[in-house]
Amino acid sequence: MTRYEDGQGKPLLTVNPVKRLTEARAWYRVEKRRSYIKDHELGAFLEALENLPPAPMDSAPDYFRLVLFTGLRRNEAAMLKWENVDLTAKTFTIINTKNKESLTLPMSTPVYELFQKRFKLCRINPETTSNPFVFPANGKSGYFAEPKGYVKAIKESSGVDFSTHDLRRTFATIAESLDIGGYALKRLLNHKQAGDVTAGYIVHDAERLRAPIQAIADAILTRAGRKAQGSIIPFHKRSVGDL
Repeated sequence: MTRYEDGQGKPLLTVNPVKRLTEARAWYRVEKRRSYIKDHELGAFLEALENLPPAPMDSAPDYFRLVLFTGLRRNEAAMLKWENVDLTAKTFTIINTKNKESLTLPMSTPVYELFQKRFKLCRINPETTSNPFVFPANGKSGYFAEPKGYVKAIKESSGVDFSTHDLRRTFATIAESLDIGGYALKRLLNHKQAGDVTAGYIVHDAERLRAPIQAIADAILTRAGRKAQGSIIPFHKRSVGDL
């Protein structure tokens, strides 16, 4: 109606043909997926990533690991550039986010090791030296943008039925089970906090999120039957005289 007009500037389409659906509230409601990778499936899932057949630039396994261990949205992970990764500070920044607000996150131990591995891989391979993306690909976009074939391969290898977005839900579900604070979790997932006056006064820098994201990573590894990689703080038994 906005684009197509007649000689007098009047719209060629004068009535929205689906307006009745809105008035009658007859739009089909698509139920939100609530699936995620269960604790008992995590081990098989990680093993399937390790056993993926070699692929060009080896982006697929690490891409899925990053989404699982950070809760990033699919495109946020795929479009991550090296210029936004700080291996010294052990942080990375997502620029192209859904809510248009950039997000700087700390690296948990497995994520830091992942970035170290990818940096060496991308800078040694002549095909990827000039590619700005952490997960390079040969396609037009230059980054790893279409994981459907890999999702199918992982499903067949692990027996775990999942979608890429299920990895984000898995991250959030495990975080909630650890009683990560609501504001910290919303920040980790980069959710808008519209209408929450208190949230507007809370400033979460990357360092404040380091302990929560490490705890989530350790929980993922532990539930997958792997050794947690975070720092262990020893607790010393008090004597009666200390009380």
